[in-house]
Amino acid sequence: MSVGLTQRSSGRGPRPLCPESQEGGKVIRVEECGREDLPEVEAILQLSPEAAAWPAGSLADTFEHHPVHFLVGRQGKDIAGFITGRRVGDEGEILNLGVKPWFRRQGVGKALVQALLGVFAPEGVAQVFLEVRESNVAAIAFYRGLGFRQIGKRERYYRDPVEAALVLRLNMSSQVSTG
Repeated sequence: MSVGLTQRSSGRGPRPLCPESQEGGKVIRVEECGREDLPEVEAILQLSPEAAAWPAGSLADTFEHHPVHFLVGRQGKDIAGFITGRRVGDEGEILNLGVKPWFRRQGVGKALVQALLGVFAPEGVAQVFLEVRESNVAAIAFYRGLGFRQIGKRERYYRDPVEAALVLRLNMSSQVSTG
């Protein structure tokens, strides 16, 4: 599967970096998140209790003040999901991933993760980490299907409700292109 990733440049709008993804007949276009997209990303967080809960306003703060990659996935004009991640040295971290419930199981999450991995690769990222709620069986299966493996557990990591996080890792050298 290939992923359509676009990048905003010099105010001329999104610039395609690679072909769009087509899952089940629906085109998924991944591009950098713009300031105008933040209200819709916040709405996705409200619809996704399993995603990392970020307080109101923290998206704008993350967007402006931290060196993160912030991508949105679109089907047509609709933002179907988002992903945020950052690189620290030769490691990458997926900070948050959310997909609107009615766009789930349509390849949006996979396209977003693969796009972020595609951004990490030329930055020299050797391995990517993430935390996932221990009870989020669907997300754990999703990430395992993408090659992530559990390497640890953090007790009482999440709140509302208090729950452990499983720490997952993907070695980029073992990443096989599905495009």
